[in-house]
Amino acid sequence: MTRNVKISLLVVGAFALVVAGLLFATRPAEPPSGAGGTASADALAPADAPRLNDAPGASVTLVEFLDFQCPGCGQLQPIMGQIAQQYGDRVQFVIRDFPLPMHRNAEPAAVAAEAAHQQGRFVPMYERLFGAQHEWAEQADPAPLFRGYAEQLGLDMAAYDAAVADPATLERVRADRAAGEAAGVQGTPTIFVNGEQVEVSSVKDITDALDAAVNR
Repeated sequence: MTRNVKISLLVVGAFALVVAGLLFATRPAEPPSGAGGTASADALAPADAPRLNDAPGASVTLVEFLDFQCPGCGQLQPIMGQIAQQYGDRVQFVIRDFPLPMHRNAEPAAVAAEAAHQQGRFVPMYERLFGAQHEWAEQADPAPLFRGYAEQLGLDMAAYDAAVADPATLERVRADRAAGEAAGVQGTPTIFVNGEQVEVSSVKDITDALDAAVNR
């Protein structure tokens, strides 16, 4: 079975789910000047940003700005993982934080993910946070749950606690958001392929953009 056929089957199975989730994304009625255009690929995908895959020689870079409390991002997460597997080493998949003010626990979740990233365990924490989104999203204090996830993933807990408490970790999260705002990001999930923002109404929009970039 070819990659495109596999992707098509994936799209058929996930299309309705993702579109429903994307309806929860928050975007202003009138986008600011420059939104939806292009941005510096290097600025969008710094070397120390977490990746979903190991593809340092890839000619194509997909960057997703996400909010861990965003339902649409949660719906998209497992599908992005499958797409990353399908494209293999031809595309590198980069994750940036864009916690929305309306989601009070999004920033603490991003801090937990960044703390895991510092131990080389971003992807397991990213998957755990989205998989358990229903557990922590409305908690008054989600920190104990996040710490429990870190323990379950086998993280060095002293290092995790230190990273969560370190103001520099929160600053990294906020720097991601600032980079997103500079690139015209207005809500989540927002995706760029080689610095060009993709208007997403279905998974096919993402794979079409990747195919075009890979074949360019």
